[in-house]
Amino acid sequence: MVTSADVEAIERATAAAVAPREVVEIGDWLVTLDPGTIRRANSAVPLRHDLPSDQEVFDEIEAAYAARGLSPAFRIADGPGLEDVRNELARRGYRSEQPTLVKTGTALGMIAGARGEPAHVESAPGPGWAAVFTSEGFDPADGANRVAALTRSADAVYGGISEGERTIAVGVAAFGHGWASVHGMRTDKARRGEGLAGRVLAGLGAAAQARGIERVFLQVEEGNTGARSLYRGVGFERAWRYLYWSR
Repeated sequence: MVTSADVEAIERATAAAVAPREVVEIGDWLVTLDPGTIRRANSAVPLRHDLPSDQEVFDEIEAAYAARGLSPAFRIADGPGLEDVRNELARRGYRSEQPTLVKTGTALGMIAGARGEPAHVESAPGPGWAAVFTSEGFDPADGANRVAALTRSADAVYGGISEGERTIAVGVAAFGHGWASVHGMRTDKARRGEGLAGRVLAGLGAAAQARGIERVFLQVEEGNTGARSLYRGVGFERAWRYLYWSR
C-alpha cells in the first residue's frame, strides 16, 4: 500500500536520481528543469495525488520553464484526486502521452528472482558501463544524456555484467528518502533473453539490502511489455500510472 507520504518520497527520490540541472518547488509541486532528453528530469510533478487546480501555480511553473528557455511539461498521475489538474492542463492546450507505470517491490524479491550470479556493483561506472547506453539498438544522443544524468546522481551504485572487456548489461540503483530506485536498465541487443537483466536487478537489490533498504521503486513505460514482465516476475506491483502533458 502506497501512502501519501510515499508519493512525496518517491517523487523527491526520482528527482534526486535523474539529477536535473535545477529543481525548484512551487506550491505542492516539484519542478525539474533540465535541457536533456530524460522527461522525468524536465517536468513538473505534484507531490500529492489529491491536489486542486491553482491557476497562479500553473502560471509560475510555466514562467519557470520559460525563464530557462525550456518548454513546460507536466507528469500527472491519472487518479481521481488530480482530475481538476488534468482539466486545467487541457484547457491550457496541453495533451497527454506516454503512459508510464510506477511500480514498487522489494530488494529481497529482486535477489530471489535472479537466474544466475548477481551482477557486480560498483560505486562509480566504468567506460564499459556507459558504452552499453550508446550501443546498437539505442539512441546515442539519448544514451549520452542518460549516462550524464545517472552519473550525476548524488547517491547511486552501478551494476554491470561483463564478458571479457565488454559490458553487456547494466543498471543503476539510487538511494534517497527511504527508498532504493532502479534506473537505466539496458541489455546489449544481441544478448537479450538470457536472464542478464534479472541478474543486474539481483546485484542492485543486494546493494540496497547492504544499506538496510528494502523498499524499491521503478518506472516503466506501459507499452514496454518485456520489461513489465521482468519486473512482475521479481515481485514489483503497480503503485500508480501517470502520463506526460506537453503542448
